[in-house]
Amino acid sequence: MGNLKIGVALWSLGSTSTMEEFEQRLDLAASAGVKAVQPWCVDEPKWKMVCALDPDRCATSEQRAAVRKACEKRGLAISGFCAQLAGPKTLGGFGEELNLPARIEKTKKALRFAAEVGAPIVTTHIGPIPEDKKSTVYALFLRTVKDVMQDAEKSGGIFALETGQESAAGLKQFIEDVGSSNLKVNYDPANMLKLGTVEGVGILAKYIVHTHAKDKHPQTGKPTVGQGAVPWDDYIAALKKIGYSGWYALEDESGAGDVLESITSGRKFLEKY
Repeated sequence: MGNLKIGVALWSLGSTSTMEEFEQRLDLAASAGVKAVQPWCVDEPKWKMVCALDPDRCATSEQRAAVRKACEKRGLAISGFCAQLAGPKTLGGFGEELNLPARIEKTKKALRFAAEVGAPIVTTHIGPIPEDKKSTVYALFLRTVKDVMQDAEKSGGIFALETGQESAAGLKQFIEDVGSSNLKVNYDPANMLKLGTVEGVGILAKYIVHTHAKDKHPQTGKPTVGQGAVPWDDYIAALKKIGYSGWYALEDESGAGDVLESITSGRKFLEKY
């Protein structure tokens, strides 16, 4: 038996459009044997997604305390939250002008919400961030994220950018250009398969505060941890080498009927580390 802190990306187990659904998903997470959850916490109209934990809906201190208590009741910690939004053309859309102020404001609210609940990490894809630092799109990313971080530093929110939309070196450079101590990384090994899963850990070492545990089978694309192309021995050794001691949130967005089985299998696989 290993000593990894294993949780689950709660949206893997279904929608949380109401508090009743949220508690049902918590029950499933507990039955999978994990010790933490990472809930989704924003609406996204483009995907017709409604979330009970959206900061504009879960707005009072009493409602937010209820979220924490529902997890505690089941012996589950909160590893962080996910505030994934969509731009007109790209996932995140922080480099697209159309409706950008609304995405910025919602992200700020999500970070304030997470900090108040006591689990300040909020993960998302914002990119793809261009490698060309002189491009106007890069400048827009820089301006928008700096705006978000000014607010996050006041609230205590930790904004963790998810890997996979750009190289590890490019993401590191961007974080350093923003220059906020509250801007970090959520590392997803499956997303980094074509970009250097193990190598990326070393490059982003000082910024990694949360990870998604996800795999990718070369033929089927199945995300069950331990059944795909992620080099788990080397990857986890790399994380341990840099001193990472945070959560591994199992993620299976396949929507297949065996997702609970997939999550449970992944948990058992990771326990050997």
